[in-house]
Amino acid sequence: MTHKPSLWLLACFVVILTVPALAHHSFAAEYDSKKPVTLKGVVTKVDWTNPHVYFYVDVEDGSGKILNWAFEMGPPNGLARSGWTRNSMKVGDEVTVEGTLAKDGSRQANARSVVMTNTGKKLGAASSEGNIP
Repeated sequence: MTHKPSLWLLACFVVILTVPALAHHSFAAEYDSKKPVTLKGVVTKVDWTNPHVYFYVDVEDGSGKILNWAFEMGPPNGLARSGWTRNSMKVGDEVTVEGTLAKDGSRQANARSVVMTNTGKKLGAASSEGNIP
């Protein structure tokens, strides 16, 4: 009988720890792994925040119209392990992004890699694509 309060406390602790993980979206829920994309353009904004870093790029379409695309990358600490710093990509930089299109048809993609045009340096984007269940 003395173990019941301890087990109850342990069960509550496990539930509390798993709730944030359940709230996190999966790659497969938002992106279509069968729709790769490569786009080149100029960075207009970088949001270096948890849980994912986003950046936005003006891309010229086939008719000459400029369209703004949103790209999701991994978390800041995952990007740091891939060689990124908060200043690796800045507004005005020209980049080529390889990624996967959003399922909803919006101008959003999950970035797999980014090539900085001015240096030719290719950086991984800590994509969650490889973690598809």
